[in-house]
Amino acid sequence: MWMNEENGSKGGKAYADLSESRKEHHIAAIESDRGGFVPRGFTSTGSAKQKKQLSQWKVLFEPYGLHDFDRTGGGADIRPLSKQGTFLIGLLPDGQRYFRYHHTEKDVFEAVDRRELELGAASMASLVYLMDQYGVDN
Repeated sequence: MWMNEENGSKGGKAYADLSESRKEHHIAAIESDRGGFVPRGFTSTGSAKQKKQLSQWKVLFEPYGLHDFDRTGGGADIRPLSKQGTFLIGLLPDGQRYFRYHHTEKDVFEAVDRRELELGAASMASLVYLMDQYGVDN
């Protein structure tokens, strides 16, 4: 919904400020900013209960190759929401090819592997489904 990490994270900061002025509370936020490669898991920053809940869902993702749920993170663009207590989650794809493309002339839509991008989107959609069905602990 926003971006601008490379220019002082102005987009994420503006979004968080607007959310605060409207008295909105975000339960969780998910960022995908590590390339459109095969998903391997999720990073997260939140309460111990939130991180435990995410790790309990790991078993549902493992048959699809997502196994890494232990790293701290979420993403620079959603970090400003942390002051609300928002559970921050980042899609963690296989990063072996990341710097072949990141901020190079090869960083174009045509270079994205459609299937890998779809797997990442499906992974995030599955996580959103679980959060919808079971809630997010505080």
